[in-house]
Amino acid sequence: MYKPPTKQVFGYQLLLDLYDCKPGVCDDLTLNYQFLDEIVNALGMEKQAPPNIFRSDEIRFPDKAGLSGWVPLIESSVVIHTLSPKNFITIDVYCCRCFDSQEAQNFCRRFFGPKRIDAQYIERGADYYKLDTTYHTMTVEQGSLNAPDVVIRKKEKLLA
Repeated sequence: MYKPPTKQVFGYQLLLDLYDCKPGVCDDLTLNYQFLDEIVNALGMEKQAPPNIFRSDEIRFPDKAGLSGWVPLIESSVVIHTLSPKNFITIDVYCCRCFDSQEAQNFCRRFFGPKRIDAQYIERGADYYKLDTTYHTMTVEQGSLNAPDVVIRKKEKLLA
């Protein structure tokens, strides 16, 4: 069962490695475009533009033969890279809203039929929403024409 996180962070990134995918899926331009187009709705996200997908030059880069594509989201992006020689696919889903990582994995499994999926789920920007951060503020004070004096003060001191 899906449980949203208990703390607020800036974004969430799911990194997926799909091993031993069904033969042919790594080279199927239409299937990979459809995947990028449909995963957005499946995860409740919103496209900023249609997907873009490109075929690698298998003559110049035979070990990298496959496809690379992405779909820009209002919330961030979904990126895919396929490597045909090993039926291997990597997928990155990055979103500034929480999403169901298990549903993303299930969606990938239905499209590409991998024998194994390795997943890493990362929370990004853990301090982004904190009010008591130790971010620094840089102030440039007027000085000589050659180079301004740069004074760096901690944020807490500026508020005092």
